[in-house]
Amino acid sequence: MKNRTVNAVAILGIISILSILIVQFVWIQNTRQLQQEYINIQQREDSLNLREFAQQARTALRNVLTSVHQNEEPSAVYGAIKQISYQHYTVDINDEIQPFYLETLLKKEFYLQDIQQDFLFGIYDCFTDSISLSGLYVFDSDSIYAKQVQQTKGITPESLNLTKDGHYFTVYFPNLQLDQIKAASSFSPMVYLIIVVIFVVVFFAFSLGIIIRQKRLSEVKNDFINNMTHELKTPISTISLSSELLLRLEDNADPDRMRKYASIIYKENKRLEKQVERVLNIAQLDKDKVTLNKETVSLFSILNDVKENFEFNQATGGGQLSLQKETENEMLVGDPVHLTNVLFNLVDNAVKYCKNIPVILITIKTEKEGYRIDIQDNGIGIKKEDLRLIFDKFYRVPTGNIHDVKGFGLGLYYVKLIIEAHKGKIDAKSTLDKGTTFSIWLPAR
Repeated sequence: MKNRTVNAVAILGIISILSILIVQFVWIQNTRQLQQEYINIQQREDSLNLREFAQQARTALRNVLTSVHQNEEPSAVYGAIKQISYQHYTVDINDEIQPFYLETLLKKEFYLQDIQQDFLFGIYDCFTDSISLSGLYVFDSDSIYAKQVQQTKGITPESLNLTKDGHYFTVYFPNLQLDQIKAASSFSPMVYLIIVVIFVVVFFAFSLGIIIRQKRLSEVKNDFINNMTHELKTPISTISLSSELLLRLEDNADPDRMRKYASIIYKENKRLEKQVERVLNIAQLDKDKVTLNKETVSLFSILNDVKENFEFNQATGGGQLSLQKETENEMLVGDPVHLTNVLFNLVDNAVKYCKNIPVILITIKTEKEGYRIDIQDNGIGIKKEDLRLIFDKFYRVPTGNIHDVKGFGLGLYYVKLIIEAHKGKIDAKSTLDKGTTFSIWLPAR
């Protein structure tokens, strides 16, 4: 998969997410606006209904008061009705009134005024200096008058803030609701939008990550195939050419010449065999299958061997490898063969990936109940995007069709595998065109 395809997928995905976000936001805003308009209309209707109910209640109570004061002047009714709240009214009277008589008048007038609300009433008793409340009168569509069905629960003269002053009766509508429709929470739609966006973004990021990973694996696979083809092509070509020359020899050909061609075929075949075996062995290597033959080994001894090997191979090249020992301790428990291979691999990479004369500095010091080994070179360096992948199996820094450095991308994978098998850690820091430093920490025990 080409970079252009991945970029196109990413751009289209981002545009899709932004489109979803914009559509959802506009939809929520329109919905909230329509909902608020509906709520405003309903609240106005409720306000008008409540105002109409208050007028009906006042008319009914005025008629009740008029019936009670039949022989008095009309001015006695003026100012006698007081609205304590939208549910609660009190009516001043000049004398005592019987509860049954008041009940009859209230049910009659409420019926005439078409008040279909449950109610209860109370009368202040001057002689006992107390206020008693009636039971709850419930509107019944099968009957023209409300009827008492139960005693009131939780409603007391104290809860109604009734006073004990003068003669009056009170009427309370407990089930009359104010602002029956509440404004919907403006936060809920946004929560829904955020959840949807988070889900889409996470899914998109996960999908894009899989695409990028598959692209990287495809590149690693192609690079590995190219490198392996290049590595195997040379011995195969040599074997083919030697075999062809051997077949062309006459029966009485020089035995030394025949032996030379046969020796070339044998050597190249062994080389080919080792290459295949190396790939298969390391490819099958796994953390659970690593077998370490641990013993007490000397780090200084291993590093000295590495230094001697480097100086032997670079005798004519002028390379330089320096050891800097910042600790007196040198012993640890580990597998000497695998640890030697690890250090050989890192030094070999420092030589292979250096365009100039290789200069390598190896520093060893005590750190956190173990040893830290830094291998610093002056090679070509590694790009930041490749640095985090160099320890992956079969991964090599892409070089296109150029195969100036041989290998299968298994060396650093093997290095990390062995270090972690020793319960150690390895990381790398690199600056392009300046060099790379590999840092290894190994526990002493």
